[in-house]
Amino acid sequence: MGAPKFFIISGTSGSGKSIALQVLEDLGFYCIDNLPASLVPEMAARVLGNDTTHHNCAISIDSRNQDFIGDLKSNFDSLDAFNVETRVIFLDANDTTLLKRYSETRRKHPLSDEDTSLIEAIHKERELLKYLDSIADRRINTSTTTPHELRTIIRDESVQDNGRAVTLLFESFGFKYGNPTDVDFMFDVRCLPNPHWQPELRPLTGLDDPVIQFLQSQALTQEMLTHIQNFVEHWLPHFIKDNRNYITVGIGCTGGQHRSVYLVSQLHAHFYQNKNIHTLARHRELRH
Repeated sequence: MGAPKFFIISGTSGSGKSIALQVLEDLGFYCIDNLPASLVPEMAARVLGNDTTHHNCAISIDSRNQDFIGDLKSNFDSLDAFNVETRVIFLDANDTTLLKRYSETRRKHPLSDEDTSLIEAIHKERELLKYLDSIADRRINTSTTTPHELRTIIRDESVQDNGRAVTLLFESFGFKYGNPTDVDFMFDVRCLPNPHWQPELRPLTGLDDPVIQFLQSQALTQEMLTHIQNFVEHWLPHFIKDNRNYITVGIGCTGGQHRSVYLVSQLHAHFYQNKNIHTLARHRELRH
């Protein structure tokens, strides 16, 4: 079964940590919410140190227990004594999104009080959790992510093959809905022929055969596909050598419906053949 997985979930309040922990619990992880960092070594010893029915474990650490955050580095270093695959996932969202979510739920921020405004509490929280953010294996910005999409992201994180060197995510998006905030590379494909101007193709997407046939017949589209493919193939080994384990490539067109979707599906199909790479595809604007 391989080494047990030990996930540490952290991030700003309102960014989706509860959803992340719920997904891992549904996947069979032994989950503990809001664990004081000083108890991490003891908890790991109890759950992972001996024979146990709980093969994988996940904990969340956040500012609700600010007095017990403690020396995070020394507590996490102690995990080296266990044969576990440790991953730190840090969730965040922009200030505007967090303020909106608190306004909608009418919840009280754990660090806000009569002397501390909500926005001040958010900034203070990021400062408290700075170390966790700096060591995170995966940072997820949920500003434009739906709960359903976040569940999919966490589920993908939990099932990564230990033998694969890197996870490569291709994500399509529409520039008119805003740039993605958590991509490593971004390609603008708005210069390509647009199926939107073909009345019979307008209601379709880049996953539908008529659109695929249209774009495959365009030399410029195939040239762009080859260039992006070659770029990723050239630089990916260098990122793997630098111990990067998650690379996100964003492909954007105007509405995120035709050209970017087509290119992402083609890139995913190409890199999926490489058994050393865990390849994923997401289409941000194709939400059902």
